[in-house]
Amino acid sequence: MPYLQMATTVDLEVLEEVYCDSLENRKVIFTRPNIPESYKERKDQQGETPKCTGGASAGRSGELTLNSKKNVSHKEQRRINSQRLVLQYIVPCMDSYGLCIVDNFVGHKYGEKILQEVLGLYQSGRFQHGELANQKSGSNQAIRGDKILWVEGNEQGCENIGILLSKMDKLIMYADGKLGHYKIRGRHKAMVACYPGNGTGYVRHVDNPNGDGRCITCIYYLNKNWDSKVHGGMLRIFPEGKSYVADVEPLFDRLLFFWSDRRNPHEVQPSYATRYAMTVWYFDAEERAEAKQKFRNLNATKKKEAPLSED
Repeated sequence: MPYLQMATTVDLEVLEEVYCDSLENRKVIFTRPNIPESYKERKDQQGETPKCTGGASAGRSGELTLNSKKNVSHKEQRRINSQRLVLQYIVPCMDSYGLCIVDNFVGHKYGEKILQEVLGLYQSGRFQHGELANQKSGSNQAIRGDKILWVEGNEQGCENIGILLSKMDKLIMYADGKLGHYKIRGRHKAMVACYPGNGTGYVRHVDNPNGDGRCITCIYYLNKNWDSKVHGGMLRIFPEGKSYVADVEPLFDRLLFFWSDRRNPHEVQPSYATRYAMTVWYFDAEERAEAKQKFRNLNATKKKEAPLSED
């Protein structure tokens, strides 16, 4: 099978200039894993670039019709643009490919502020080696080599991180009920991660292999002047049942969405420069509730089966 190349810049401030007629310019490269060329364009059976039609029903409903700029506030314009981004781009891409990229998400000014906050957090010495389930700390660095810190966004020195998380939350809110069958009612804290540039990565894995409630993985990248041919650090996604993989460069101010379950095994390839990213997982309410109940039942069973302590 040939290739699909998607490459464009989607900016919330100028969304009215972005159309969903085709995916030919989207910035995620789908490529067959065993062939080196990664920039050939894939055509569908009719020889045309695949179409993105997810915005049609929204247009008929009138919800996303833009008013004249003189009659709408800047805040309202941004809200409308965000809704259009979700309905005409993010939802169709998730439906078609199981992942979606938004570039220039907050803009250079705010992106720089977020980066400075992340650098401050890292320099504070509070990051710890990333852990795996059922593994002792420090025993898994051959599997994942990142250092991480969990943040809520309301900590001192994290004001702009909090703004970023709020913007991400709004996109998910606008997509509620439109991303598969999920009802998203919450998320995890943000995981700020740093690969220190010593050739470490994260081997192929699935974020949610066992139904813990996570349905969407959302990653924001903070790496200026990144060249994956030199620096490595590519995120490679292996969409289930597809003949291609998706290679995503961790570029500054880039936001990535993908399904968290077994549909999207992925890996972080070895990084040879310091690589920063921030990850948030959004929960499906029903699956999360079931997972919590299973956890409570398991703990209750363990307590019943535990031998009585001797006096």
